[in-house]
Amino acid sequence: MATPEPVQDSSMLEPSRPRVLLAASGSVAAIKFESLCRVFSEWAEVRAVATKSSLHFVDRSSLPSDVILYTDDDEWSSWKKIGDEVLHIELRKWADIMVIAPLSANTLAKIAGGLCDNLLTCVVRAWDYKKPLFVAPAMNTFMWSNPFTGRHVEIIKQLGISLVPPITKRLACGDYGNGAMAEPSQIHTTVRLACKARTFGTGGPPVIPSGGNPV
Repeated sequence: MATPEPVQDSSMLEPSRPRVLLAASGSVAAIKFESLCRVFSEWAEVRAVATKSSLHFVDRSSLPSDVILYTDDDEWSSWKKIGDEVLHIELRKWADIMVIAPLSANTLAKIAGGLCDNLLTCVVRAWDYKKPLFVAPAMNTFMWSNPFTGRHVEIIKQLGISLVPPITKRLACGDYGNGAMAEPSQIHTTVRLACKARTFGTGGPPVIPSGGNPV
């Protein structure tokens, strides 16, 4: 069980070891979030963010012991007075890379519209787009093919967000079609290849407020 604590000083980390913020939104594909955390933990320092809806599918107890999971409750409980760190800002500063998998239709629409009503979307709204941000959509085929989805995808691409496209398979609802989240191994490979030439972990990371749920 990991106890939330300040992020280690950068001198204690390997210079090439990236800091990856993994985030899950409300899709049944969030049942694969544990696998995603494990594969990224093999080469990166990982922190995780989960929306309230995603917690219907994420089994916190199954996450790697060194991964701290932050939720909307932590956003509020970590701030007590003026001058305290703001969690979504500190996570934005800490992360070298952000990966949202799964990205639900609802969260996609929020990001495209600039909304920031939970911890995940607040991090995205504050994001430095010189740093990589990847999303792996997951939704029903009818939702994926909806004209709104196409518009929203184009908007986030203009921001510099990289898309890991959904795949065609039998969906959780029983329908067959495109819209399923890419497999964790494919998401992991895509991110590693895209960031291969980058150097991470050389800056001084901020202290993330104590909080988050030990897993």
